[in-house]
Amino acid sequence: MMRRRFAGVLVLVSSLMASAQKLPQDEQAERSKLIAFENAWNQAQIHRDGEALNLLMGDRYIFTKWDGTLMNKATFIADNKDPTVQTDVLANEGVDVYFYPGVAVVTGIYHFKGTNRGKSFDHYGRFTDTWISSGGQWVCVATHASLGKKPVSP
Repeated sequence: MMRRRFAGVLVLVSSLMASAQKLPQDEQAERSKLIAFENAWNQAQIHRDGEALNLLMGDRYIFTKWDGTLMNKATFIADNKDPTVQTDVLANEGVDVYFYPGVAVVTGIYHFKGTNRGKSFDHYGRFTDTWISSGGQWVCVATHASLGKKPVSP
């Protein structure tokens, strides 16, 4: 009896692991879409386009900045419209997308360069964005950014 239970559990676990490894056929398309949204997000920040950011963000969006500051959607958009900040570069590299039912987690390295109140900055760091599928559309609901050192080429 115990062997049958163990065999049943083993079959169930194997089945779950196999199905977890089988990714939806359209995952590559969704991955490409999310990376395009990440790039559109960067362009919206460079051009201070609050309307574009608004379309990409969920209503209860939360951002944790590299310095620990928390911002909600309204604060984040207002901060990005600040005319004293000039963004010259905002680019991602090493982007990965991890899918869960109705959720995608996007990670990568960012390079953010420009001036703030006339003072130059040149930040490199890592980011994690959490996207949810809502009504068939992806919206970002949370971002966490951390500062790092400038990547060194191998």
